Amino acid sequence: MTTNIAVFGSSGAIGCALICKLRAQYPTATVHAFSRKQNAIDGVIHHQVDFLDESALESAIKTATHQAPFNMVLVATGMLHSDECLPEKSLKNLNANCMQRLFEVNTVIPALIAKYVLPRLDKQSNAIFAALSARVGSISDNRLGGWYAYRMSKAALNMFIKSASIEIARTHKQAVVVGLHPGTVKSNLSAPFQGNVAKEKLFTPDYSAEQLLSVLLSLTAQDSGKCFAWDGKEIQP
Repeated sequence: MTTNIAVFGSSGAIGCALICKLRAQYPTATVHAFSRKQNAIDGVIHHQVDFLDESALESAIKTATHQAPFNMVLVATGMLHSDECLPEKSLKNLNANCMQRLFEVNTVIPALIAKYVLPRLDKQSNAIFAALSARVGSISDNRLGGWYAYRMSKAALNMFIKSASIEIARTHKQAVVVGLHPGTVKSNLSAPFQGNVAKEKLFTPDYSAEQLLSVLLSLTAQDSGKCFAWDGKEIQP
């Protein structure tokens, strides 16, 4: 039974939508929302924490699992662009600071969260750890090039997920550790690029969250280490 749930990046569009869906689906569960910003949501225990501050992150996770281990952990953090950093169309657009920032947000932060969360998953159930990845992180699926830093940071995240799934399986036999591609969602992250997306492929956060939870609940330990899209299809590395 799912009784203790955590969503990291709860102030974002997808993170907030996931919390709403989880509260409706598991009304008796304890839901913890972790974010860098103050983000009060009714019926949810909020933890304001800098994800790069390891001592604060570890302390918050210990507090959230004091009475029960996690049954489900969803990491909905991510960065595609900022005012200073836009997806690169060419090699000449590469910028060291932007590349470091995207790796920090898209790879380092989910990895640090996993460092403290995975040992605190429930060993008696198929507890889930899922982090938002992206189809463009697939090396075999890359047909257009460009978007260097984002692609690389998500590819690195997928490798982390694979490695972490192998390690955690030694102690948590039923654990499911996966990456999730949410599709193109109407959010600040995708706002500058929505004009190039077909209407039927531009999802609301609620629809994406509903699809992702449906996919997660269909997975078993045999699926651990893989990356899945919002429609349940596996994305090849």
